[in-house]
Amino acid sequence: MKKVVRLLQALADENRLRALFALERGELCACQLVELLRLAPSTVSQHMGILRRAGLVAAEKRGRWMYYQAADEETSPPVGRAKAFLRTCLQDTAPILRDRKRLAAILRRDPHELCRRQSRRTASAGPTAERRGRQRRSR
Repeated sequence: MKKVVRLLQALADENRLRALFALERGELCACQLVELLRLAPSTVSQHMGILRRAGLVAAEKRGRWMYYQAADEETSPPVGRAKAFLRTCLQDTAPILRDRKRLAAILRRDPHELCRRQSRRTASAGPTAERRGRQRRSR
């Protein structure tokens, strides 16, 4: 029962559902998911970890980059049934259709350049608000 609860909890977030639908198209680099979802890399990483622990996605680190793919539905019947249900309910909804168009454009770009650009953007952003708060308190 705990596995089913974990699965349902993982599906209870719009961003995670959008990531799952994106992975139906095939393997994606984390930077492609960051670009699609328009979330911070750390947030995407957290979402993908939840999906991975629920058995919905598989992950592989290659060099500096993380790659994700949809889990094999045949290895877990509950995952297969849940994904079939989601496809029936959500595949033609406005957010999923918008994401398909955005993902097509993202897939035309070089993923390594996309990752490098995001790394530079993150590095140039400076300390996060949380770190700035800690710095002020420690003075």
